[in-house]
Amino acid sequence: MNYSQIQFSDRKSKIDLYQLQQLLNISAFWAKGRSIEDLGVAIANSDPVVSIWNGQQLIGFARATSDCIYRATIWDVVIHPDYRGNGLGSKLVETVLSHPRLQRVERVYLMTTSQQQFYEKIGFQKNSTTTMVLYSDQLSVITEQNCLITDY
Repeated sequence: MNYSQIQFSDRKSKIDLYQLQQLLNISAFWAKGRSIEDLGVAIANSDPVVSIWNGQQLIGFARATSDCIYRATIWDVVIHPDYRGNGLGSKLVETVLSHPRLQRVERVYLMTTSQQQFYEKIGFQKNSTTTMVLYSDQLSVITEQNCLITDY
């Protein structure tokens, strides 16, 4: 692989949503079928957003959300299958973690289905005590029943 062509970027404006959709479809079973519109919303509400490029081709992507002091979560870490095994995934996660918005954060979370060992090599630890989930169908029921805020 010619690494002189590989570039990292933290500019959201550089993201080609169609290339991102394609990358997620071929590289991540958990992200197949995401719409262009939803990807745009996710990127707009994430910071940092880090992408990896080989020339004009998007080959890696990750994003984070954070309050910049207590908690952050890393999302959607993906490397194109043709570029795996060369350390780009580790470098991608480390680039996200080194972003100024995450420098003071006490805890960084991420979710993974089958890549625990990969993240453990970077320094993440398994955490089975605090992870819970509320799915959107249940959230809409709760919202309809208990919405007290009228000032949106």
